[in-house]
Amino acid sequence: MMKRVHILMYHRVGDFPGRVKAHGALYCHLPRFKAQMTMFKLLGYEVISLDAAAAGLRGNAPLPARPLVLTFDDAYVDFLDNAAPVLKAHGYPATIYAVSGLVGTTSSWDYGVGPEPAPLMNAAQLREVQDMGFTIGSHSRSHLRLAQQDDACITAELGDSKSALEDLLGRRVDHFCYPYGSHDIRAVNAAAAAGYLTGTTCERAAATPEDDLLTLPRKAVSRGDDVFGVAWKLLAKNTPKRPPIRRP
Repeated sequence: MMKRVHILMYHRVGDFPGRVKAHGALYCHLPRFKAQMTMFKLLGYEVISLDAAAAGLRGNAPLPARPLVLTFDDAYVDFLDNAAPVLKAHGYPATIYAVSGLVGTTSSWDYGVGPEPAPLMNAAQLREVQDMGFTIGSHSRSHLRLAQQDDACITAELGDSKSALEDLLGRRVDHFCYPYGSHDIRAVNAAAAAGYLTGTTCERAAATPEDDLLTLPRKAVSRGDDVFGVAWKLLAKNTPKRPPIRRP
C-alpha cells in the first residue's frame, strides 16, 4: 500500500464567540484543539515535522505507520498564546507560515471581506516560537493570490519573503505555503527557484510519494470540526479535487 502523509491546516486557535460560519476554516476552538491533539495519539497517528515528511515522501527516510503533519497559516499571535503550549505538552512538532511583509502587524488582507483582522506575531515572538522547537515557514511577502499576479510579482513574493525571514530568524526557511492555496505552474517554478523544499496547497487530500513536494495537499480543520470530524477527514478525503500542478 502506498504510504500517505496527512497534513492538517490550522489558522487561529482560541475562543471565538459569534464568528460567522462563512469563515469557519480560520478558527479552531481551544477545547476542540486540545481534544484533537489527544485523539491523534489514541488513533495511532505519529505527528512528525514537515522536514521528516519530505524526507519520507522522497524515500530518503522511513515514515511511521500513520504519519501526521501539523501546519498553521499566517503566524497569528494566538498560536503562541494557545496552540504552542498544547503542542509542547504532547511533544508535537509543527510548521507556522509567516507573511514576511506583515510581521508584527495584523491580517490586513481580511479588511472588508468578513473576518476581523487579527494580530500577527512580531519578530521576537517568531524567534521565541522557533526557540521552542517549531519550524517557521514562508507564507509569501504580502499574502496575495499568486495565480493572479504577474511573473515579477510572484518571484518577489516568494524570494523576498524567504530572504527576509531567514534574516529575521538566522536560520534557513525551507517551507512555503501558497496564500489562499492559489498557485499555478509559475508559482511552483518560483518556489523551486527560490530554494524551497516544500510547498503546501489547499487541495484536500493526503500526500503521497507521487506528489511534487512543492504542491503538497492539506486538509483544513475548521471551527465546526470536533474530534469525529477531524477523524473523518483523516480517514477519508484522500483524493484531491483536481489533478495537481506538476513541474516538468
